[in-house]
Amino acid sequence: MLVYPERLRLANLPTPLEPLTRFPLNNSDARIWVKHDETTGTEFSGNKVRKLEFSFAEAKAQGCNTVITCGGIQSNHCRATAVLGARLGLKVHLILRGEKPEMAEGNLLMDYLAGATISYLPQREWRTHPEFAGQLQQDYASKGDKALFIPIGASDEIGLWGYVAACEELQQDFARLDLQPDYIVCATGSGGTQGGLTVGSQLFDLPGQVVAFNVSDDAEYFDTKIREDVTLWKQRYNVDYKLDKLQVKTIEGYLGPGYGVAEPPVFEIIAKAARTEGLFLDPVYTGKAFYGLVSELEKGDAGALPGARNVVFIHTGGLFSVFPQQANFRFD
Repeated sequence: MLVYPERLRLANLPTPLEPLTRFPLNNSDARIWVKHDETTGTEFSGNKVRKLEFSFAEAKAQGCNTVITCGGIQSNHCRATAVLGARLGLKVHLILRGEKPEMAEGNLLMDYLAGATISYLPQREWRTHPEFAGQLQQDYASKGDKALFIPIGASDEIGLWGYVAACEELQQDFARLDLQPDYIVCATGSGGTQGGLTVGSQLFDLPGQVVAFNVSDDAEYFDTKIREDVTLWKQRYNVDYKLDKLQVKTIEGYLGPGYGVAEPPVFEIIAKAARTEGLFLDPVYTGKAFYGLVSELEKGDAGALPGARNVVFIHTGGLFSVFPQQANFRFD
């Protein structure tokens, strides 16, 4: 029996699993089901909340009154951390990649409103962010505070539990709906959601292969990162899991110019999903992954998802990052 570590119940769970009924697929009779993890909360919505339930529990267990984390300027994870920190009465210090913008929009605006302290680290210095976080921890300690560092996306052996637990929820969803999906699909940016799903699907014997569309880095990076996280998770929590069972599948080709930068087809499919289903995606994570999913389904068995009849798409949130990129949408 799987024994979970301490967690804080922060997310609105379980989230709905529902089929799309009007979104058009060309040359495909596959059915897309959406696991609506964008509804885990409102101000702190998205996949990161599942992970942060365990990360914040760890901060409390260590007697921390501060958390430090990092990400892009429009990081969903940083926004969720800032808001949850405010709700839990903890200080939050964010390290954001890039230069301070003239105007705070989207997730960044939420960070400031939630009272987070923000440090900006230029792209050329980003590789030093773990050392920068360590210095901040020392600075807080000198003031009598204790800070826990949560890595990008809460993607480590602690945060991995978030989507291991989500697989138990999916097991119940599939039983209730009598659903046998061929694939479980997500976006992957820091690897934690993909890693948790990959391990959890095996632990709970879920049908369907877990596949992810990368929105940063490449397939080799995610294979290495997830194997490292799972190894640490197994060691730290003494979980009965055979590492040779781990199969990490990442579909490349939809990253576009780079992280956080999307091309016109992604914006077009975001608008189409909103118009046909009231489904709101974002141009950083879910829009790219959904565009990749639809593109591969429309290739049929020649694509990367052969034999797909029922596919579960994990909607990991990201609504607030749409607004800073609104100029990229075109409406007649």
